[in-house]
Amino acid sequence: MNLRELSDHLGLSQATVSRALNGYREIRAETRARVVEAAEKYGYRPNSHARNLATGRARTLAMVFTLGTGLPLDPHFLEFLVGVSEWASVNDLSINLSTPDASREEATYRHIVRTGLADGFIVNGPRVDDPRPGWLKSLRAPYVVHGSTEPAAPDSCVDIDNEGAFARATAHLLDLGHRRIALLNGPGHYVFAAHRELGFRRACAARGVPVDPSLLFATEMTEEQGFLLGRRALAASPRPTAFLCASLILALGLLRALADAGLSTPRDCSIIAHDDVFPFVNPASLRPALTTTRSPIREHGRHVAELLNRKIEASTPFEAHEMIAVDLVLRESTGPAPRLV
Repeated sequence: MNLRELSDHLGLSQATVSRALNGYREIRAETRARVVEAAEKYGYRPNSHARNLATGRARTLAMVFTLGTGLPLDPHFLEFLVGVSEWASVNDLSINLSTPDASREEATYRHIVRTGLADGFIVNGPRVDDPRPGWLKSLRAPYVVHGSTEPAAPDSCVDIDNEGAFARATAHLLDLGHRRIALLNGPGHYVFAAHRELGFRRACAARGVPVDPSLLFATEMTEEQGFLLGRRALAASPRPTAFLCASLILALGLLRALADAGLSTPRDCSIIAHDDVFPFVNPASLRPALTTTRSPIREHGRHVAELLNRKIEASTPFEAHEMIAVDLVLRESTGPAPRLV
């Protein structure tokens, strides 16, 4: 059954049927329900191209990330993208992924807006002094930031309290008597990494514990870097008695470094990892089971996609900030600080 036949059957105009199926607010609820019921009964499916022309929407969300960032292979990004894709699929939306080199990044945003390839943008991995929100404001394009922009700005975002989470995790290690704590953080140009270091420093300052700059590391969050930087930190004298890792992936490499050094966790060295709930690594199943700050990144993807779609469909522009709670999950990898010889 095509649109004309469905309209004739219902005794409604084609425009009314189309608007009812596309959720226009001026269509009465009972009319919309009757149209949807008939469409399902007779197997009518609207032509997506015609629908997009009629509504002026591409029904597509865009993400732009520059070549050389390593994002396509980053497990954190992939988990986030799965969440975005899950929500988009359920709600009949598509995802546009663009990968320009750095010199073409701004031009890519402008091209997508000018050609109508997407209705709005997800800004992932916000950087310190990130120019992307400014570009999108000038283009009057809806966008949502996954994370926070710096300095604080009224951008719509979905984030976690990175500073608070790492302050709490650090305080737990200090409560256990640790004073030599190494921080394996993400790359310093990302806002989340800056906030996590602030949390670490805030907790240490509150207890009057000095921070050793030689035990602060900013790195790509890979297993290899966890191993290499863990080994470097353990060569310090005196060595750290605890590690706070910005990623579960970093912690896996650190565990390998500790094993190579003949050290046991938590007897010789405690570990807390930021846990992004990866489907392929369960921190509770590791030996020892890892204490973590728990943050479900796939859920973040669903939240970001839903918020962006609300902004796109809103008749009046708005900004919204969603802060997802971070839990400290205590397991076997943290214990009292050992007495160093």
